[in-house]
Order: sequence, then structure tokens, then C-alpha cells
Amino acid sequence: MERIKTALISVYEKKNVVNLARFLRDMGVEIISTGGTYKLLKEKGIDVINLSDYTGFPEILDGRVKTLHPKVFGGILALKENGAHMATLEEFGISKIDLVVVNLYPFERAYRMRRPEEELIELIDIGGVSLIRAAAKNYRECVVVTSPEQYDVLMEEMRERDGKVSLLTRMKFAREAFRLTSHYDRIIEGFFAGILGKKEEEKEFPGVLTLNFAKVMDLRYGENPHQRACLYREEGTGFSPILSAYQHHGKQLSFNNILDADAAFSLVLEFEEPCACIVKHHGPCGVGKADNILDAFRKAYLADPTSAFGGIIALNRTLTLEVANEITSSFFEVVIAPAYEEEALNTLKKKKNLRILEVPLDEYKREHFYDMRKIRGGLLVQDADWEEDDPSMWEVVSDREPTRREWEALKFAWKVVKWVKSNAIVLAIQDRTLGIGGGQPSRVDAVELAIKKAHSQGHYTGGTALASDGFFPFRDSIDLAAEAGVTAVIEPGGSIRDREVIDAANEHDIALVFTKKRHFRH
Repeated sequence: MERIKTALISVYEKKNVVNLARFLRDMGVEIISTGGTYKLLKEKGIDVINLSDYTGFPEILDGRVKTLHPKVFGGILALKENGAHMATLEEFGISKIDLVVVNLYPFERAYRMRRPEEELIELIDIGGVSLIRAAAKNYRECVVVTSPEQYDVLMEEMRERDGKVSLLTRMKFAREAFRLTSHYDRIIEGFFAGILGKKEEEKEFPGVLTLNFAKVMDLRYGENPHQRACLYREEGTGFSPILSAYQHHGKQLSFNNILDADAAFSLVLEFEEPCACIVKHHGPCGVGKADNILDAFRKAYLADPTSAFGGIIALNRTLTLEVANEITSSFFEVVIAPAYEEEALNTLKKKKNLRILEVPLDEYKREHFYDMRKIRGGLLVQDADWEEDDPSMWEVVSDREPTRREWEALKFAWKVVKWVKSNAIVLAIQDRTLGIGGGQPSRVDAVELAIKKAHSQGHYTGGTALASDGFFPFRDSIDLAAEAGVTAVIEPGGSIRDREVIDAANEHDIALVFTKKRHFRH
């Protein structure tokens, strides 16, 4: 590797760039620079060449064209061992450029701030990305530096190697450069996808799915201690409860904590009324709603206190001191809410290991997103089951209409059952769950489990409503529900034995509603 003799510096983020430029000048490196970077370095007394003076061509189109010039890209891409290349440089007075220091316009930051479309368009960096790609392509002869965090590594190598940079470091910098441009392009693609996604004709899945995730942090371990794990943020997406959360207290969230907290908070977002949910092993064990958050929490907890131990609590209202006092009387892993009363927060912090998360609900809106499941060697992608159901599309198929109280219980149970692992059954009244059966290979087993869970906690199941995430293939589930005193059932319908199921409901005087929409959650 030869010594670095000429550098091009053109940065938006100017952190530590003055120190870097001074170091390079002290090492005898000639510096070419542009616009604001040139102005800053001149003000700091650093000898620097204006790019326009070097190329003999000014910046044009309000700065849209600055570095896009043969004297720039020829100097970056030329190969020293290629005689024709070097002859071309000499013919046109092009200097060989050995170092490119560039970072990009802050498109991502502005995109997250939801800046106007016209402003975002102007923040799509063209010259910067082109410089980075050119230098990274010719990494053996041109070092590419794309972040202020790399300056120290560069300077240390040049100091120790008499102005040279090792091939290994050049390759690492080149890899980071292509990671950056890939990430940058993915954010911009997401911006256009967001605009086009509002149009019906743009609802198709892309032929090539490009994903862009930025590392948030390493986790202590995965689902089990022998599995490594890490948390990534999907760039360019909207509201994320966990990734938007501020952690007030407690040790780092675990892999399982994150899964459960996301499921719990997603469930309470289904309700406009004050709602509380307790999740254990990625499934709800108790859900309650009320006129106030204290009563909602009590209903959720009393649904299944046994399963609630060590669970994850989610609330969709400010957590009050009264709720905090009840939470601290038992053991929970995580509590997540949109806000906390100061006294409530102080009370919760007395629990050393309780993780306390605050989620800014002002960022929330119900919007489309993809659900992705990794399989070995592939990826399954689907629309997330996140659209609100339309009760006007439901059909009463039994002889008897549900009563007002039964309708309330059916609607409540239907909102909850979509968050239970299939086969899923929820036994409920108007404002709370009484028994939940999920993850069973047989639907009648799930019904039996929900009833068993309710009875084990001393709940009376007479006059209750039952929700099923999928249709009943046989009448046995209806017969079992009738034995427990269930008087109303809601399910998608669509079985070849629907008639048999409807007849069973009528025999037991059960009101039966078909939603014509299922909510499997595997």
C-alpha cells in the first residue's frame, strides 16, 4: 500500500472533521474539499483546495451537482498499474485521489421526523453516494471513510504506518461503505413505497424483498441461555411499542420479554376503553376493560392470578399509584404503559428487577405492516392481522339473536381471541376474560382448556360468551360449551359442517354469530 497523498473531504456531519483535516495536513496530505466543508476548514486555518478550483467547474443547480465530474471520479477510479489509466490522468491534469471522506445528507433523520416530501427529495444524496461507491470499488488504491467514528482508526493506522493504510482496514471500510449506501437506498425506497402504498394499484408484494434493519443492541441470550440474540430496528417503519419505549427502571429486556411485551401492548391497543392485559409466554392469560385503569387491571389479574405470576403487564392508560400498589404485591417481569404518575413510578421502582417501559402513544396509528416469519433458507411474508373487524359484516346464524349483554361479551372476546395462539378459545363476559385456551392441536381441546382454566380460578361460566379464532369442524365444541353454561358463541364459520354446528347451537338455545373472518395466530 502506498502513502496517502491526496484526500477529498465532503461531509454533511462535520463532527471531528477539523481534527482529521489538521492531522492529514500534518502528514503532508493535499486536501480537496467542497462547499460548507471547504469553508469550515479555511476558517480554521487549514490549507485546502476548493473543488471548483480543481475541476474548473462551479457547483450548479443549487448544489445538486458538485462532485460529479471526471476530474473527481477519474482520480478515484484510476488504477496505478494500468498505464492507459495513468496516461489519461496526465493528459487531462487529473490528480490521483487516495482518500475519500464523505458522509451523506440526513435523509433518514428527516424521514423519521416526517418532513415534507419536497424537503425529503432534496435530501436524497447523489454525489455523496457516488463518491462512496467509487472509492469503495477501488478500495485497494483509495480509502473510503464514511463516518466520524472511523477517523481515529484511520489516523492511528496512518500514524503507525507512515501515512499508509492496511489492506484489511481498507476492506473493512469498503464493506461499511456499501452497507451504508445499501441502508440509505433502502430508506429512500421505503419513502417511495409509503407514498405509493396509499394507492390500491400498489398493494402487490415486491418481486425482490429488500429488508433494512439497524442493530439496536445485543441481548443477554435468546429464548434459551445457549442461544445468542440481538435486537434490530426495521428502518423506515412506523410505530413500534417496544422500540419506541423509554425504560425507566430494571435490567435489560430479554428476548422473551420483548416478544411478550410487544404482544401485550398490541392487544390493549385494540381497545378504546381503559384496558389491561397480562401476557405469559406470548399469550394473554387475562384481559380486562373498565371505566378506569385500576378496575381494568383488577379484572385482568383476577381472570387467572396463577398464570399471571411472572407475566408481562400492558395498560393503555396512565398507570396510577393505586395500580402500582397492586402490581408490587405480586411478581411481574415487565410493565408497559403510555404514562406513569410520579408516585406510581417511585412505587414500582422499589421492585428491583421490574422493567418499567413507557410508550409514547401519540405516535400510534393503525397502519398496514408486514408480518414476517423466518424459515430455514427462506422468509414467509404476509399482511399483518391488524385491520379492525367490521361487526356489520357479521351474521347471526342461530334461531336466537344475542342479547345486548351477550353482544358486548362477544365483541370483547373476539378482540382478545385474535391474540391467542391457535387453536384459540376465549371464554369471557362483557369486560373480562374468564378462561383462555390456546395452542392446542384440537379445537375441542382448546374449548376444554378454556373452561378448565375458568373453573380452576373459581369463575362461574354460566351466561358466558365464547370466541373461537377458527370455525368449529364438529358440534362437539358447542356441546361442551353448553355443558359449561355458555349462552353465546362467535366464530368465523365456513366449515362443511356449519349446519351441524348451527343445529347444535339451536338445540342448546345458544346464540351463534359467524364473523366470516378467522384470526389464526401460529
